[in-house]
This record gives sequence, structure tokens and C-alpha cells, in this order.
Amino acid sequence: MLFNLLASKLSKNLAIDLGTANTLVSVQGRGIVLNEPSVVAIRRRDRRTSEVWIGEDAKKMIGRVPGSIDVFRPLRGGVISNFEMATLMLKFFIQKVHGRRSLVRPRVIISVPSGITPVELRAVRDSTLNAGAHEVYLVQEAMAAAMGAGLPVTEPMSNMIVDVGGGTTEVAIISLTGVVYSNSSKVAGDKLDVDISEFIRKNYSILIGLSTAEQIKQMVGRAYQDDEVEEIDVKGRDLMDGIPKTITINSQDVTMAIMDSVNSIVDSVKVALEACPPELAADIIDTGIVLTGGGALLKNLDKRIRREIGVPVIVPDDPLTTVARGAGMMLEDLDLLREVAST
Repeated sequence: MLFNLLASKLSKNLAIDLGTANTLVSVQGRGIVLNEPSVVAIRRRDRRTSEVWIGEDAKKMIGRVPGSIDVFRPLRGGVISNFEMATLMLKFFIQKVHGRRSLVRPRVIISVPSGITPVELRAVRDSTLNAGAHEVYLVQEAMAAAMGAGLPVTEPMSNMIVDVGGGTTEVAIISLTGVVYSNSSKVAGDKLDVDISEFIRKNYSILIGLSTAEQIKQMVGRAYQDDEVEEIDVKGRDLMDGIPKTITINSQDVTMAIMDSVNSIVDSVKVALEACPPELAADIIDTGIVLTGGGALLKNLDKRIRREIGVPVIVPDDPLTTVARGAGMMLEDLDLLREVAST
């Protein structure tokens, strides 16, 4: 007990955006200090772990490793799918921001999707405690994103947030530090990558990895096609003869590939507005919809939502870090944190 108390006093309190694609860590008083892929790679010899790579080093290995190395993504759809690897990854990140010291027992805030089940919630809490946390608070990603975007979440007015991450899309309406409505969909950035990969396989008979699909999305992806048509060379394996091949696709191809998923994201926004009380819906007409997460960087997504919904759509500066920044702000206000944290 005394050891834990001493360790917690020496530790820096952390806010962690535990994402399917990336994990961001914010330190109290310093802001975001770590942003790395949520990936773990392990080399095993004689059933024992001999080497471990985590974060950026592990992501570089995806699709490029021999049989002796296993690569894991510990989160799927915004929740922990591999408890052991998630604990290993969190412990590594927690110690990294503390300068590799082993005597660390910080207070930790973890953001979670709104659709998380009690079992999944417990997995996140237990994994964080096992990684070395002294105290764990779980907060909804949408609430953290709203705070990180600078929305007045404590006021009696409606704030609508659409957070398109790697594993989930969170749509929430917030008022008076409470979530009036929320829905969570697994149609998000990873699903768009799969869409692109499948489109190229079906239409060009070329097999590409999801990392390549992600690059295509980032470089020429469109939520709807505009007048500008961009092209990109894509390298993959020909399914007919098995040899490497390079093809050229354009932004129109990518728009077609992700069309159904983008429609699903837009539909989730419409459903939220239909479920919103009239007074709060009126606020949204004035305040608009705030679009955050990595998906906010998909070209024309904000314009697509604005065109379909008919209300302003705002993309804050650096939408990738909005959740981590908001969770970090809660470290400075424990009363607010205890009010919004999940039990």
C-alpha cells in the first residue's frame, strides 16, 4: 500500500486515447507527448518471447515478417481484442513517457467508444491497471473529443460531435456535461481501407495490403468526387499469375470504393438528429456539427455531411489529437472527470 502511494506520487498523470489505429498519450501539464500505432510485434523462440517491438517499429513490420514473428493489433472496433498484447503495449507506452522508469503508478484516463459492453469496459480497466496504473477513469470518446474541440460541454446547449476514428465512428449530442444521445458504428477508417483493398482486388485482380490501402485513402480519397481527379500508382500482386504488378487508379475509383461506408457514416448522423429533442436540434442549426478523428481528414467528408444534413460542419485544428487533448483537459478538473467518467 505504501509502495503504491509512493509510486503514484512520483508518477505523472496520463490521459490515453487508446485507438484501434493509433494510441496517443497526454501528460498532465505537458500535453500530448506520444502518438504511435497500436501495433505489437513479437519474435518467439522455444515458446518464449525473445524480442518485442511496439508502436511505429511494429507497424513497419506488417506484411513483411518471417514466420517466427507475430504482429498483433490489440484493438478491434475500438475495443481490446487481445488482452495480453494490449497490456504489454500500454505498459510500454506508460513507461516510455516516464523515461523508462519502472516505479510508476499514474492516474490514467482512457477514452472508450459509447457502444462498449460491460465486459469490454472491464477489459480496458483491467488491462490499464495491469500495465501499471494506480487509478483508472474511463470516459466516452465523444465527450473527450467535444472538450478537445473547445465545445462548451458544461452549458445548457446542444453540441454535436462526429468522431471518425480507425475502428469506430462516434456520433454524440452533448449538453450540460451529459451525453443526450450517442451511437457507435464500426464503419470507420479501417473499414474504408478494407473497401479500397477489396475494390482493387475485384476490379483489377490485384492484391494489396491494408497499409497500402490506407496510403491510397490518404492521398487520393474523396467522400464524394469533385472536379479534381488525382491519380496514384499502386503496387501489388497480380492474382492471375502471382507476380508483382503496378497499376494506376484515380480518385474516382476510390470514391466509388468507399461510397457505401461513407453513406453509412452520413446516415448515422441523420439518425442522431432524428433522435435529438427539438430544442437541442435547433441549437445544432446554429452551432453546427464538429467533425473529429482521423476520418475528418478524408477530403470532402465535411462538405458531404453539410450537403446532406444542411447544417455547418466544423473541422477543428489537428482533428487526429482532439480526443487525447480533451482527455488531457480532464486531468486538470477532477470534479468534471468524476462526473463524466464511466463506472
